Amino acid sequence: MKRISVGQRLYIGVIAVFLLFAIAFIIFQQAREKHYKVEMLNLKLQDYNARMDESLHFIGKKDEKTLQKFVDRHFLPNLRVTLIDKKGRVFFDNLRKDYSKFSNHSNRPEVRQALAQGSGSVVDRNSTTIRGDFFYSATYFPSDGYIIRSALPYNSYLSKSLQADRHYLWFAIIAIIILVLLLYRFTNRLGKNITKLRIFANRADHNESLEVEDLIDFPNDELGEIAEKIIKIYKRLQTTREEQNVLKRQLTQNVAHELKTPVASIQGYLETIQENPNIDEATKEQFLDRCYAQSKRLTALLQDISTLNRMDDAPDIKDFTEVDISTMVKNIIKDTSLEMASKKMNFINHLPDGIILKGNQSLLYSVFRNLTDNAIAYAGIGTTITLEAKEEERMWQFAFMDNGVGVPKEHLSRLFERFYRVDKGRSRKMGGTGLGLAIVKNAVILHGGTISVKNNPNGGLRFDFALKK
Repeated sequence: MKRISVGQRLYIGVIAVFLLFAIAFIIFQQAREKHYKVEMLNLKLQDYNARMDESLHFIGKKDEKTLQKFVDRHFLPNLRVTLIDKKGRVFFDNLRKDYSKFSNHSNRPEVRQALAQGSGSVVDRNSTTIRGDFFYSATYFPSDGYIIRSALPYNSYLSKSLQADRHYLWFAIIAIIILVLLLYRFTNRLGKNITKLRIFANRADHNESLEVEDLIDFPNDELGEIAEKIIKIYKRLQTTREEQNVLKRQLTQNVAHELKTPVASIQGYLETIQENPNIDEATKEQFLDRCYAQSKRLTALLQDISTLNRMDDAPDIKDFTEVDISTMVKNIIKDTSLEMASKKMNFINHLPDGIILKGNQSLLYSVFRNLTDNAIAYAGIGTTITLEAKEEERMWQFAFMDNGVGVPKEHLSRLFERFYRVDKGRSRKMGGTGLGLAIVKNAVILHGGTISVKNNPNGGLRFDFALKK
């Protein structure tokens, strides 16, 4: 059995409610309009009764001839006028004169209402006196002690005149048709969007391809736009997830490769010592020194990987404190002074005192330390490192430069990639992990900044980066 969609259920429900409302309104309007016309006719007859009583007072006579003359003079087509005393006896009727044969009228509904309330009316009551249906309107005049009752035959003409005007029914029908068409169009679009989203959900749940015709075009409205954006966002997330998986595989392969080299070296040296117990002390010490150097490189590599993982897993690091960058850079210069001296390098520090940033102490340290270590390792002998800073409203702009050999232009865009090396053999020989600049970039981004790199016109590299205050 085919299941009714949400759009169809909405369509049927709204149409049903509207039709019920329309029918109830039409019935109410018909009853209201008929009641209004009955009241208008009753007022007309009541006015006739009042004018007749007033004329009789003016004439001063209430005999048969006078009463008949008034009715004839104030002629209304098919009008019947009856005068009844308060005991219910008829003493005048313009259509029938044998009053002795009239039954007592005190039990007539309109007469009872008139005696009780001053006036009364009845629609479509059968007359037992002259046989026929009439519309009666009676008025009681207490000072005269009689009731004047006027009546019109309830024939097809009067019935038609009392009916409600049905021209508005055509308006209601046209309005219903327009609403049905508009609602159908709306619910049809809604149904299409929901159907496409259901197809999308099923395919996404089963990891099926989303590049199908069913998910290409959506109706040009707000719902279609929202549904289309949901699918595009999911596709983008799916693409991002796939890219992340590729990067993770590449990272895993790179980590394995980078760990493999120092481990293999350490293992090789130790196996050589173990298999040659008679090796001389000088050679053994040389092998142990090389093992130690490789173990230091392995330790540095593991520390850098740990730092990157910490930044990846906790992009919103909250342990921010006030960090004195000026003092931090001075300490880095002291810590690396021996290495720079061995390469005849200078560090020109133009940072003013008192640069205070709110950030993570260890990550900000890694930014300036890694840039310094990178320059020491690759700028070249006899080169100079220069660090400058410029204060802006919300940021500090830093420029870290050296006048060394620089980097070929085609490699600049990839310097911040993990494990990327311009000269792989030379980098490994110098003990580099290939992660220093990746750590620098991630740390700068985590502190709300940006970083870029370019070659200086006169040689060497220039890193421009901004950090929030």
